[in-house]
Amino acid sequence: MVPESLTEAAREDTSQEGLSPGRLMWLRFRRDRVGVLSACVVFAYFAVAALAPVISWLYGKDPYTLYAQDPNYPGLLNDFAMPAAPFGGVSADFWFGVEPNVGRDVFTMLIYGMRTSLFMALAVTLTTVLTGVVIGMVGGYFGGRVDYWLGRVTDFFLSFPNQLFFIAFMPVVTALFVSPKDETPAYLRAVVIILVLWFLGWMAMARLVRSSVLGLREREFVEAAKVSGASPWRIVRKEILPNIVTPILVQSTYMLPSNILTIAFLSFVGVGFVEPTPDWGRMFATAADIYEQDPAFMFFPGVALFVFVLAFNLLGDSVRDAFDPKTGR
Repeated sequence: MVPESLTEAAREDTSQEGLSPGRLMWLRFRRDRVGVLSACVVFAYFAVAALAPVISWLYGKDPYTLYAQDPNYPGLLNDFAMPAAPFGGVSADFWFGVEPNVGRDVFTMLIYGMRTSLFMALAVTLTTVLTGVVIGMVGGYFGGRVDYWLGRVTDFFLSFPNQLFFIAFMPVVTALFVSPKDETPAYLRAVVIILVLWFLGWMAMARLVRSSVLGLREREFVEAAKVSGASPWRIVRKEILPNIVTPILVQSTYMLPSNILTIAFLSFVGVGFVEPTPDWGRMFATAADIYEQDPAFMFFPGVALFVFVLAFNLLGDSVRDAFDPKTGR
């Protein structure tokens, strides 16, 4: 007698015959509860970040006002400039408390900090992925001297110690556009961060794409396209690129949370965003100075960053498993 589980599996395989790879991927992903939950969490973060001005307007506060100096909120800070209310000043007026010393609202600082970090990381990820895909595909497909020299350029950039280079290079790039006597605008800091992270962030994707293209360029369907007279651009676009979408997409889901952590690190060490721009890294830098007096200030940004990075990593695992036809998830 055939086990019921095998019968259900056979029936499911039969029902999936003739479906496109994208449809099969979606069906496998939809069965993964962890992946669906992670996707919902990630979507919620991006929705909150995009609607931060609306949420701030409904909430009635912003991340820039020094509420400790507002006569409508007397006694917000104690004599030591620490929140007077327990747990960092959490109250009905200030849901996540207030920032020590100045009395800014932590809730709006957090959602605007999410907005800064998420969209910055998204811009960095898109530029690095695009650059890595182009360089890796050109080197892998054409081979020979093209592949050799692109490989040496990639090795050259990989030789830089990234974290130290970020710290040393950020002020240099900023000084090219703004006099040391002038305050650097926030938008310029954002552009410089994107440029620096893109400059040293595309190599892993380029190597991944190159190795994938090397395994595909000698396949029968590529040879058939060459014999039929198809141009290299058409072969790359129609034959090779659709077959390497999976590793590109999976790698991208791991790159974005990594870029968020890097952007936070730059602000934490003082070469990223500075006062009064809301940013996750700047909040951690402030919390590191006052954690003994007000440990609650680190709680909400720490939990928010931990949950997002965990959810995005789990989403990356689920996307990888959904694209893998051998997975049983």
